Amino acid sequence: MNHPFRPDKTGSLSQQLYEHLFDRICRFELKPNQKLSEAALSDSLGVSRTPAREALARLAEQGLVDILPQRGTRVAPLRLADLETSQFMREALELAILRRAMEQRDRSALIEGMRNEITLQRAYVAVRDKAQFYTSDNRFHGLIATFAGCSPVIPELTRAKLHMDRFRQLMVEGVEDLPMVIRQHEDLVIAIEAGDRSAAEDRLQ
Repeated sequence: MNHPFRPDKTGSLSQQLYEHLFDRICRFELKPNQKLSEAALSDSLGVSRTPAREALARLAEQGLVDILPQRGTRVAPLRLADLETSQFMREALELAILRRAMEQRDRSALIEGMRNEITLQRAYVAVRDKAQFYTSDNRFHGLIATFAGCSPVIPELTRAKLHMDRFRQLMVEGVEDLPMVIRQHEDLVIAIEAGDRSAAEDRLQ
């Protein structure tokens, strides 16, 4: 299902358009190798060419679109090299954050928050809302970063996971595949609660 672009007054038009296109690319509403253009985006979304140009430039910096001289702009294909880099960076950051979180003696607040997210994730699976499930998944991992005092790292972690998340969205076709993710989350919470750093690191990977 396509998500219409509804700009508001809370931020720059360029930023909102970037977020809209980012979301559609990651949801595969805009397909790999699909052609994009400033003019087409301007006409279809009712914006001028300047925010469209700025949004496409930001997406290109992240490797989500390819701007090709004489050939125009296209949604970037899925590249194995991007996946491998994304996996490496995500693992390095999340492991470092987890180790810092495990240094805290009282982890009860973290455990409670993670279990609350797991409850939400079960509900999203029940109503077949994959998009909200992945939003909760990001919050789940963000809780560890916040607890560890690494909140400023969360945007970097999101960027590091970007291409990995594209592959994941493609591979996980429906909510039927998501209970496995919930089980991994449950095992991670158990390991953190037990203070078993080695087991927690294994569950995180």
